[in-house]
Amino acid sequence: MSKGEWNNRFKNTVPLQLPITYLKPVKRNTITHEFDSGSQAEIIPLQESDDHLSEASKLLRQGIQQQQGGELITAMKSLQQSLGLFQAVGDLEKQAQVLSFLGLVTYSAGNYKGAISYSQQCLSLLNNTSDLVLQMQSLSHLGNAYRHLNDHKKAIEYLEKCLKITQQLQDKRSQVAALNNLGLVYKSLGNFTQAIEYQQQSLAIVRELKDNWGEEQVLKNLGNAWYALNNYQKAIAYYEQCVVLSRSLKNVRSASQVLKNLGNACYALGDYTKAIKYYEDRLQLAKEIQDKRSEEQSLSSLGVASEALGDYNKAITYYEERLLLARNIKDRRSEEQALASLKVACYALGDYAKAMQYQQGTSSNS
Repeated sequence: MSKGEWNNRFKNTVPLQLPITYLKPVKRNTITHEFDSGSQAEIIPLQESDDHLSEASKLLRQGIQQQQGGELITAMKSLQQSLGLFQAVGDLEKQAQVLSFLGLVTYSAGNYKGAISYSQQCLSLLNNTSDLVLQMQSLSHLGNAYRHLNDHKKAIEYLEKCLKITQQLQDKRSQVAALNNLGLVYKSLGNFTQAIEYQQQSLAIVRELKDNWGEEQVLKNLGNAWYALNNYQKAIAYYEQCVVLSRSLKNVRSASQVLKNLGNACYALGDYTKAIKYYEDRLQLAKEIQDKRSEEQSLSSLGVASEALGDYNKAITYYEERLLLARNIKDRRSEEQALASLKVACYALGDYAKAMQYQQGTSSNS
């Protein structure tokens, strides 16, 4: 299953004036649903003769393609135009489909109140229909949006309804998403045991489906839940499986994030040598993709872990690299932190003259 197949179609009817100029994808651990490439002809019959319907259908297909390509601004415009045309001809079924997808786009952009508005309007149009797929998707987005707004009670209510429909439809891919997302709500509530129970169920199904993209996300979330319980051994076990999948999928940014978590978990266990290995792997990835922020963070972590091993010379090397990078990207806060770290490491070595240089904000590499 492709990465794009994990998202949805949703939402709204009345003109909701959203700041579409500023829409951009927001990263999160939620699993959503999207149309796959083969479903569009099925959703929108091509035999419509009416000009309005034909244009509205074209705009909907266009909006779907734009959303899948990450073009949220243009997707919003296409979908809103499509919605207006379907409203003009009074086609409630198609309005619900457009509203459903508008919910996904606004959710993807981090506009959770907009996602709720579109999804609720979609559900109101579905009251007298048996379109369980659209109901399931709208309930999913409502639950996910309410989680981000910290309304956990409503999030659980909608996601449990969503899960029941996925089971009724025997839609295993959607069950994976519903179980994973319920786990995220319980994690937000601090109920990590319940979160792990849901995500373990999700993991079993996603492995049955042989869906590597979905499995990667669930493994990451399980690692995060065990990490939050301070069970670093189990967190490491899931993170290590996750990073193998991330690399095989060439999902470099995800691999970078998980390598950071692996390093932190090993550090928490006092395994500083292994922590350094993971931090170095992350540093290499950061350089490959020219992610300066991850590179700067990795250098800081490497310095701290080296100090924990008592290797202050190596720590100073990492901190010096961090200092140069911070100055290069004009990050004053990171620069000050690097100087403070360098001062402490030099004091530990008894190099007080150099420590004073760092205290004054200078170094041999200035």
